[in-house]
Amino acid sequence: MRGGLAATTARLLAALLLTAATALPAQAGVFDDEEARSRIEQLREQLRGGVDELGKRADTLSRNQMDFSNQVEAIKADIAKLRGQIEVLSYELEAVQKRQKDFYVDLDNRLRKLEQPPAEAKMEQPKPDPALETGAYEAALANLKSGKFKEAAAAFLAFIKSYPNSSLAASAHYWGGYAHAQARDHAGAAELFGKFADGWPKDDRAPDAMASRVASLDALKDWKGSRATLEQLAERYPNSDAGKKARLRLKRK
Repeated sequence: MRGGLAATTARLLAALLLTAATALPAQAGVFDDEEARSRIEQLREQLRGGVDELGKRADTLSRNQMDFSNQVEAIKADIAKLRGQIEVLSYELEAVQKRQKDFYVDLDNRLRKLEQPPAEAKMEQPKPDPALETGAYEAALANLKSGKFKEAAAAFLAFIKSYPNSSLAASAHYWGGYAHAQARDHAGAAELFGKFADGWPKDDRAPDAMASRVASLDALKDWKGSRATLEQLAERYPNSDAGKKARLRLKRK
């Protein structure tokens, strides 16, 4: 941009000087040599001032364009970060609602048992403390949201081991796979995403989990496993975005 302005200014300066030079003989009858030289010098000063002004404007425009470009990139990065946070919060809200529903169902079952005396006493396995279970999951999720991916990955694995039958087990597998992928533990990510897709195939996140498993297998250069997962994804979820992308990729191979 600045180079174009400088070239235009140079051409303008040359044209004006040529005009002044050619106009001088025509004015010889009116002005003497000293006055002509004075007029030419004034013209030159004016042209120099114009060139300097154009140069300053070009510099200002260049800086403004750079600032604007940097602002656009910063806004794009903020939008991407917010989208990720919204996704995490959406699934967290869904998990909270499910926990509340399970709580009321469990409470109703307990009340029914109290109303009817048991036919015979039975030894029951101790049930996990719901407060501890919820706290363990939320602690893992908090590490994930704060960008502590290694800590989150370890916490989700510990939760899955401690509470295998939890209503939050599906989300623990999914977000555990995501945490492993962000921590660049692609083997762990592929395993958890695969278990999630197999264990909860009707979950809305299942196609994305399989696509994430493909990405982890690609990172491990496990091309055979990657292709097998792509074929399963295209077959199981043909109408999902992830399934459609899987079909396109298989056609290109």
